[in-house]
Amino acid sequence: MSADDKGAPATSSWLASDRPVPRLVARPFREFLDTEVAGGVVLLVAAAAALIWANSPLSDSYETLLSTEISIGVGGYTIAEDLQHWVNDALMVLFFFVVGLEVKRELAMGELSDTKKAAFPSVAALGGMVVPALIYTAFNFGGAGSAGWGIPMATDIAFAVGILALFGSRIHPSLKVFLLSLAVADDIGAIVVIALFYTSDLNPVALLVAGGLFGLVALLRAIRVIWIPLYVLVGAAAWLATYESGVHATIAGVVLGLMTPVRPRRDPSKEPVGSLDPDPDRLEDGESEGFAPHEVRAWRLRTQERVAVGEYLEHVLHPWTSFVVIPIFALANAGVALTGDDVSNALSSPVTLGIVAGLVVGKLAGISLFAYAAQRIGFAEVPEGVSGRQIVGAAAIAGIGFTVSLFITELAFDDAALIDEAKVGILFASVLAAGLGAVVLRFGGAASDEAPSRLSRARETMGE
Repeated sequence: MSADDKGAPATSSWLASDRPVPRLVARPFREFLDTEVAGGVVLLVAAAAALIWANSPLSDSYETLLSTEISIGVGGYTIAEDLQHWVNDALMVLFFFVVGLEVKRELAMGELSDTKKAAFPSVAALGGMVVPALIYTAFNFGGAGSAGWGIPMATDIAFAVGILALFGSRIHPSLKVFLLSLAVADDIGAIVVIALFYTSDLNPVALLVAGGLFGLVALLRAIRVIWIPLYVLVGAAAWLATYESGVHATIAGVVLGLMTPVRPRRDPSKEPVGSLDPDPDRLEDGESEGFAPHEVRAWRLRTQERVAVGEYLEHVLHPWTSFVVIPIFALANAGVALTGDDVSNALSSPVTLGIVAGLVVGKLAGISLFAYAAQRIGFAEVPEGVSGRQIVGAAAIAGIGFTVSLFITELAFDDAALIDEAKVGILFASVLAAGLGAVVLRFGGAASDEAPSRLSRARETMGE
């Protein structure tokens, strides 16, 4: 039995005890981290900290920290970037890897796996990308900020789902499924936009090397290699090749996520735990005494194969991306000076106005109108138990484009003034979209009554 195995029950007992620290601090904190609101709250705190820091007497230290150059080299090869670029190009790979895992899961076995179910959120997401981009372009056509048309296309999943969760039972479970599916479809669109339109000059050799490394990952999967460190090593090399190719390096994370299996090799429903070993309980508790080493290894291998690699990695990495990666990204990118002159200049800037109009008006109108049209022509059906007003409320909330919008801003512009104007627009638009969505949902009526079996199935779909 490993040290971790020995320590787990003790930790669990300590958490369950009535001692002051676990009762007043540890358990409430753990319950908070398990809620969907938590990711949005931590992200909001990080963004607020960046804004306060950038507008405080210590603002110079903020800029100095982000511009600190960090070099990493092996042999004669060196990558030298400032801290902000390391966050955006390297750390965010984990976030986009998890996005790739989520997209793969939804396409393989989630709401997007069924064409009929996928049609409604997919068409709505298309409207939520096209209309904001057109509105932004109308404000900036032919101007210095014209390259930023992709900024208002994004939806921040953490914030959007977190706000929806605040309404609890007032929101029908199907609405949450709709918003999650819409956000995943939106992510697919954002990934395509970044890959196709926000890519610098391509290096064909590096691109071929990256393709070869992704092919190696596919080969390792085909010959049933399950040693994760090897995949990490090949994945890191693929990231480096993608970085050198001119395609944004985070795309490597998405591709690797999409290549990760989301179905277990052994079907748990067809092979119960008891069939793996005559005494599985002892092995599950770490008691290997009385078993030959090869029997223990074989049992552990069969047990691992009952859990999909994608599910395992998503479970392990999701807390890290939600509570470490994304907050660090927000801290590094949300800091913008908000002095009177800066705000007034930004609010008269077509970049800021285009982003605000695109995220607040464009998202609401695009999602609502495309969803309505899809339903009217019979191409898709509105989820049961969800009212039109709730769809409009979810569409408004989808205008919170914080994380990916900030990310695309850094890709779209080189001019610091344009970047700051875009950030002001994203911040204002996200606050307005959240408030508008909350008001619409607050007065949108409670969730419709429905048979328990249907409600139960909906909750199972969401993993609740």
